[in-house]
Amino acid sequence: MSEHSQEEAHTGPIKTPKQLLWYSILAFVLPVFVIIGLVYFVSSDNKKAPGSNMEQSVAQRIQKVGLVEVRDANRPLKSGAEVYQAQCAACHAIGAAGSPKFADAAAWAPRIKTGFESLWNSALKGKGAMAGQAGGDHTDIEIARAVVHMTNAAGAKFPEPKAPAAEAKP
Repeated sequence: MSEHSQEEAHTGPIKTPKQLLWYSILAFVLPVFVIIGLVYFVSSDNKKAPGSNMEQSVAQRIQKVGLVEVRDANRPLKSGAEVYQAQCAACHAIGAAGSPKFADAAAWAPRIKTGFESLWNSALKGKGAMAGQAGGDHTDIEIARAVVHMTNAAGAKFPEPKAPAAEAKP
């Protein structure tokens, strides 16, 4: 009798194949439905109805990604003084962020010694707090003219760059 009671003591709640089938279904299917229900509950919280602001949503989806600007290559080049007033005076007129002031010979002297090409390269690519000026509203030649205008006002004798010669078309 002790043998029989030990066997029953070690058996689980599943006694028939039918019970095994139901437990298996509940063990795998029930958690799936619980997870789906939780996902639906979390994701359906305070959503606006579709089409509530159709014009704004369409405008956001079709907004511009980039911009193409076509410039007139035949426009006359601006003088160094015009480019200085438009692009450079904001900082160089007051000496902002350590920039040499316009016509300050002492501040410009060490820079002038490096030569025009070095100064022009610094203006195009940027140096210190000054951002690069290439690719902006002015051509590289116009930036060069502004560099000449500023340095010549401080005592340099750089010649003003001329417009590049037009390419001969066959």
